[in-house]
Amino acid sequence: MEIQLQILLLQCLVSSVVASAFGFTDEIADRSLKSDGYCSRILRAQGTRRDGFNEFHLRVEGDPEFYKPGSNYRVTLSATSPSYFRGFTLIALKEGHEGNKDEDYAGNFKIIDEEDTQFMTNCPLAVTESTPRRRTRIQVFWTAPPSGSGCLILKASIVQKRIIYFQDEGSLTKKLCEKESSLEGSTEKPILDCCACGTAKYRLTFYGNWSEKVHPKDYPRRANHWSAIIGASHSKNYVLWEYGGYASEGVKQVAELGSPVKMEEEIRQKGDEVLTVIKAKAQWPAWQPLNVRAAPSAEFSVDRTRHLMSFLTMLGPSPDWNVGLSAEDLCTKECGWVQKVVQDLIPWDAGTDSGLSYESPNKPTVPQEKIRPLTSLDHPQSPFYDPEGGPITSVARIVIERIARKGEQCNIVPDNVDDIVADLAQEEKEEDDTPETCIYSNWSPWSACSSSTCEKGKRMRQRMLKAQLDLSVACPHTQDFEPCMGPGCSDEDASTCMMSEWITWSPCSVSCGMGMRSRERYVKQFPEDGSTCTLPTEETEKCIVNEDCSPSSCLMSEWGEWEECSATCGMGMRKRQRMVKMPPSDGTMCKVDLTQVEKCMMPECHTIPCMLSPWSEWSDCSVTCGKGLRTRQRMLKSPLELGECSEELEQVEKCMLPECPTDCMVSEWSEWSECNKSCGKGHMIRTRMIKLEPQFGGALCPETVQRKKCKIRKCNKGSSDEKKRRKEAREKRRSKQTREEPEDEQHPGCKMKPWSTWTQCSKLCGGGIQERYMNVKKKFKNLQFTSCKDKKEIRACNVHPC
Repeated sequence: MEIQLQILLLQCLVSSVVASAFGFTDEIADRSLKSDGYCSRILRAQGTRRDGFNEFHLRVEGDPEFYKPGSNYRVTLSATSPSYFRGFTLIALKEGHEGNKDEDYAGNFKIIDEEDTQFMTNCPLAVTESTPRRRTRIQVFWTAPPSGSGCLILKASIVQKRIIYFQDEGSLTKKLCEKESSLEGSTEKPILDCCACGTAKYRLTFYGNWSEKVHPKDYPRRANHWSAIIGASHSKNYVLWEYGGYASEGVKQVAELGSPVKMEEEIRQKGDEVLTVIKAKAQWPAWQPLNVRAAPSAEFSVDRTRHLMSFLTMLGPSPDWNVGLSAEDLCTKECGWVQKVVQDLIPWDAGTDSGLSYESPNKPTVPQEKIRPLTSLDHPQSPFYDPEGGPITSVARIVIERIARKGEQCNIVPDNVDDIVADLAQEEKEEDDTPETCIYSNWSPWSACSSSTCEKGKRMRQRMLKAQLDLSVACPHTQDFEPCMGPGCSDEDASTCMMSEWITWSPCSVSCGMGMRSRERYVKQFPEDGSTCTLPTEETEKCIVNEDCSPSSCLMSEWGEWEECSATCGMGMRKRQRMVKMPPSDGTMCKVDLTQVEKCMMPECHTIPCMLSPWSEWSDCSVTCGKGLRTRQRMLKSPLELGECSEELEQVEKCMLPECPTDCMVSEWSEWSECNKSCGKGHMIRTRMIKLEPQFGGALCPETVQRKKCKIRKCNKGSSDEKKRRKEAREKRRSKQTREEPEDEQHPGCKMKPWSTWTQCSKLCGGGIQERYMNVKKKFKNLQFTSCKDKKEIRACNVHPC
């Protein structure tokens, strides 16, 4: 058996090499080349089989359980590291068939890389290797068979050294069944009738995340943008776009050109099926930090019959790639309104252009294909390609928040109190959002419109902030803007017709040279007296797309919308951009402007007061205790063109925190006093003063008096009678200091003056000393007493703290 397998393997490899050498392709390899059931021989040639063997894997893109007839799928055969394979065979066979006949095989394979794969010479229904070498991965496309083919088996064999692995079950076999019609439908989730009452108002905010940092492959550094957002709140009888459906002309113009004009026209033609047209401005460039520019947003309403919301916006430049939501239902099963929707968005293909990368030239898809999501395995040239087949990183996030409700609500499950309060607060805010603590002057009259023509402009009024009673409550704006048009163009003409704003200009009627374009508006409210509206509802004008119509001319996109004026008053600048849709056919460079800049006039600056932001919160005190300083700031909001503003932008004030703890302070120690005895054991002292008492929890005072022993010399020993006399004399002296004691009793051999009184204390507090003296009055000449000399005594006084 092993010898037969080796012979069969050799035949396969020789056939492959021969086919490669003679340049066989899928077109050349006709089914007539198949020899006597060679394919079925391959199927029967099963070699070594191991239960649970999973080093090798056969995978169909998306890991589906069902196939859609006629659809294309990417099939991958791979080996888990460190395994590899030298050769392989890949066949798709109808379930329950042996492979003896052509009709036993299902679908068709398509080669992606001819250096890696080719059709087998003797079995052109199978795919095999081009050359036998070590490999870990191959990929091919497989087109599913037509409807009615039933279930099928994709089977792979692996050649590794001299061993063939072919599994009837396991990781090298994949079973797929035909998707029934009931399972089809891409955006199809059943849309139920809405039972909610009243209306709800929502705000849609679009956050772009399509940037070079997040999507670095082939990211267009020039002219990258999001087109204007276009959409509607509508009934379930109207479909703007959906996966599995075909793009309308309006969707096509958004997808390829970024122009919302045709789409808006289609939406408005639906009459009562649409409640609100959703529009938001384009964003140039595609990604900007929120502190530089606010995210595009729009408000819309829904009711019981028009409770779905759809929108789309184009990634520019791109062939026909968009993001958006289709038929998002904002009505809940509990007869209420959804509070918030947050959805990350990946791009989808409108099926009208076959470009593979952002800046691919125009290549119309004929016939038009259905709308489908882009995947990471569409094509290696795609900027979203991932050989592992992982999910595409989202390019945007949409947030839909309910901001108000009107009319009686009938929720089965009522909203919580916070939601009800939020709705009430919103309605109140629409009336007046001025805090009671902010005192303003009256609004000034409206300024003249910044536009002198029928183009849309702005007018402004202002008020002065006279007092701010509570500095912790910010005072709102002192400036107010509203759209306007020049004299004679107001919507409030004598006709009393209420007109909509002009819809943006249609694309030029020609792609090169002089053409015409038009724009429309509609009547929002007819006169109450029943008369007709005489204001025009359509305007046309000439347009030039490319002045040069030679082969060296470029096909350009429509101009984007004008950005806001760079100044809020006086003269400023504004710009708009466009992109190259197709370079010149003769290969030359485009010599056209991609950006236009023009002057724009806003209301006169001298009518605008100095605009300042509210004061910031006070900073922390500059100290942690005691007295310090704190500051607060505000910013100048007026443009630089307004000149200098004399208002102060920073304030400083004193701040007081709890007193700092103060430790006790003492002076240095005094010198040690003399010993209080002239002989024998005595002591001497030293003192220090308290300079500052402790305060507010500071450290307590240390000792202020210190004593230490002193010994001068031994005293002479006398008779016991003499000691007795001396003791009595001392006692008398202490009791009667003013009386003169018999000197000869205390000091025989000399006469002493009595003890003097104690001197005044050297300090009033904190520890001082007092002294007293006994002087020699007369000394006997015949006796020599060493103790016959002046005496001095010292004692401490006023030791209490200061």
